[in-house]
Amino acid sequence: MLQSQTMSKVELVAPEEDVIRATETLAVSGVFHPVHGEGIAGGEDTTDNGWREWAAGFADLERRILALMESLGVAAGAPSVKAPHLINLAVAKLDVQHLENEAQVYLRQLRKAQQHLKDLDQYITQLEPLAGLDVDLGRLRNLQHVFVLPGTMPLDNLERLRTSLEHTPFELIILDRADYLASVLLFGAQQDAVILERAARSAYLHPVHIPAEYRGTPAQALKSISVGRGRTWRHIVEIQDKNEQLQEARVKHLRYLLWRVRASRKMVETIIGYEHLRYTYVITGWVPTAELPALKKAVRKTSENVVFEIKELAQEDAAEIPVIMSNPAMLKGFQGLVTNYGYPSYEELDPTLLLALTFPLFFGIMFGDVGQGLLLALLGGLLISRKIRSLRGMAELGWVILACGLSAICFGFLYGSLFGSEEILTALWIEPLKETSDILMATIGIGIVVLSGGMFANMVNAVRNRQWGGLLFGHHGLAGLLFYWSMIGLAATSFANVLPLSPVWFGGGLGLSALLLIAAEPLGQLVESRQPLIEGAAGAYFVQATFELFEVVIGLFSNTLSYVRMGAFAVAHGALSLVIFILAGMVSPGQGIGYWLVVVLGNLFIIGFEGMIVGIQTMRLAYYEFFSKFFSGSGVRFQPLTLIPPDK
Repeated sequence: MLQSQTMSKVELVAPEEDVIRATETLAVSGVFHPVHGEGIAGGEDTTDNGWREWAAGFADLERRILALMESLGVAAGAPSVKAPHLINLAVAKLDVQHLENEAQVYLRQLRKAQQHLKDLDQYITQLEPLAGLDVDLGRLRNLQHVFVLPGTMPLDNLERLRTSLEHTPFELIILDRADYLASVLLFGAQQDAVILERAARSAYLHPVHIPAEYRGTPAQALKSISVGRGRTWRHIVEIQDKNEQLQEARVKHLRYLLWRVRASRKMVETIIGYEHLRYTYVITGWVPTAELPALKKAVRKTSENVVFEIKELAQEDAAEIPVIMSNPAMLKGFQGLVTNYGYPSYEELDPTLLLALTFPLFFGIMFGDVGQGLLLALLGGLLISRKIRSLRGMAELGWVILACGLSAICFGFLYGSLFGSEEILTALWIEPLKETSDILMATIGIGIVVLSGGMFANMVNAVRNRQWGGLLFGHHGLAGLLFYWSMIGLAATSFANVLPLSPVWFGGGLGLSALLLIAAEPLGQLVESRQPLIEGAAGAYFVQATFELFEVVIGLFSNTLSYVRMGAFAVAHGALSLVIFILAGMVSPGQGIGYWLVVVLGNLFIIGFEGMIVGIQTMRLAYYEFFSKFFSGSGVRFQPLTLIPPDK
């Protein structure tokens, strides 16, 4: 629950000639979290030594390389360099230009050959319906007195064409019918060519245009085109084979160049973020205290001219200290749920362990079933095993699902539920459908314990941050906890005399804690020896504090009642399971194949759909009711400098 590593703030002063080597050393160390200043500091020297121009140049090169890789069907792949150095921008530009020219030649040849192949296929499609004609195509092209137009047109437009030419001599021969198209020959007098062409266009007759080099009958032209098609296909294969011989070396070089350029761009952008003081650069950042000696030694080895200094922490630094969350592998999934909400600040508890305890508890209460929980646990185990390649990225989530499944099994035994049936097992505690009020009251009790735990966690945070006023008088401090317990105790003794203390004690505790909460600000200022005790007018403060107390009452009341949803979902889960068995009985009263098919599908539906809904409700209880008592989520994630940016 506590942060495992303390952090130290360091400042390096590097001469211009050593800033690149110093940055490389810091990046390779993997322990330096940079704090970027406002960039180039003001003063007499306002130049940035061309770094911004270099950054723009590297960004453009990266874009060109990615475009080239996309055109060649090459993926970026994993980083090919682990400790890259700054690449010369001019050399990189020449290298990229050479690769682009080489690729353009290949792509131009390939596209030209592929377009020619496409044209030949189109010629074949157009000529196949005319294959039975024993007429020379050359003669059809050069007739002096007869107009001939071969082509294809929609079947529905045949009559339209005839109607439009009823006053013009013509002959329309239908050679073939296929689907909704007809292959036709339109004959007429050459002197009516304009009229015939206009009518053909209006009827969507698409003419067959075969290049003049294909002579003879349609069958002979088809044979010649087929030979040319085979020759073109072989040419495409030759181009591709030749390219494949160069592809391995080209791909390797492209990937290497991509990551070098990316690393160089990252380095330049990092240097731009340093403060520039004439001929030196000031590099500020955070380092785990345990790593300081090794980093200092590495920097000294890089250059004796780099000044390495450990800074004294100021009060304003507290909010900027980055946090390293170090949890065991089985808690990484819960850590991911925490970081979705936010990162703990440096002096704040890491709530991962608390979430790992409460999240499965909430889920199990709402989804208690031995059989369904077992399937969830098996799914979680499968994800953890990484047996399925496409689901390996969900391995950490597998621990969450496994824990929720095991919790559901435990509560399934307590509820006596096995795959939705409550007739096989004997309930060890409560049957939610039969003892609805008991399960609802039990979940309220669990909510009280959880909320109290959140307040205790807040008090631990207050001690760590030396916020004595918040610890003693805060809404979620000792005064707030006393107020909450007194309110709960007073309600419990009013409705049922189940507590050993009389209502007078709880009423006194409620009144005392209410006064402490109202006077929280001046009392806190007094305890921490700060002035003034009250900002502004005292009357206005106490009026506002009184209204805030009402908000506290409403908030605690609503937060506590929110945990009733756990009992409500437990009841709903049992009711939905009961509906599945009722439907199964309606489908097959004799419990045949249909009966068990409905039971199986119904259980799968409950696991998938209701499991998702319960998971969302569990997360809501954790985020809005539990975390709100002690966790701000305003921390800064520790992100050590690296020159290998993640693949985009």
